[in-house]
Amino acid sequence: MMHATHTPPEDWHENAYDLVRGIAAYSGSAVVEGIGRVIAQHRDADIANAFNYKQVGCKIWARDKLLESVGSTFGRIAVLGGWYGVLPAILFEDTRFTIRAIDSYDIDPAVEEVARTLNSAHGDRFRAITADMYALDYRTIGADLIVNTSCEHIADLKLWLELLPPGARVLLQSNDYFSEPTHISCVASLEEFKKRAGLAKLDFAGALPMKKYNRFMLIGTV
Repeated sequence: MMHATHTPPEDWHENAYDLVRGIAAYSGSAVVEGIGRVIAQHRDADIANAFNYKQVGCKIWARDKLLESVGSTFGRIAVLGGWYGVLPAILFEDTRFTIRAIDSYDIDPAVEEVARTLNSAHGDRFRAITADMYALDYRTIGADLIVNTSCEHIADLKLWLELLPPGARVLLQSNDYFSEPTHISCVASLEEFKKRAGLAKLDFAGALPMKKYNRFMLIGTV
């Protein structure tokens, strides 16, 4: 009887890359192929965390509710706090959508190249930009949808929303995960989130129960 070969921990990247390449070849998924490129080119990237079950589940929820409540066609989408560009990758791969371009903004310069690598299959349709969301001129970025799935990290949500031009369409997410130290502005309920945002028009409002917290989402216009 042959025994299974145990892979030494130091070979994790090589074996993960080989596994992901195999899954990409089988599935034909541009997202999975992009994960393989990230593993190969950015050894320090926390790509496993970016694609964990909770992270992906929240983004799939955002994608599906956006389609149901607003539609499938967008000129340019701006994703704030975009990290490694996972949401753009998921949106681009969904053939139900017609999206001309997606810009991913993040204040951390270390994530820019990782996001480009993940989304390199989409060429100039994807841009990763290092920028502070408070310093953007939202009147000139040309986005017909502004996405912020990290509202729990914004000290004053209403103050930030006031930077957006009237009528701007937004997709916002927050949560009630108060025990996480980096979450400086959680909300206790969906109703509180709606009140803090004060959107002029609400196309969708809902909660997604997770194991340790609830994820809240609003889609509408300021």
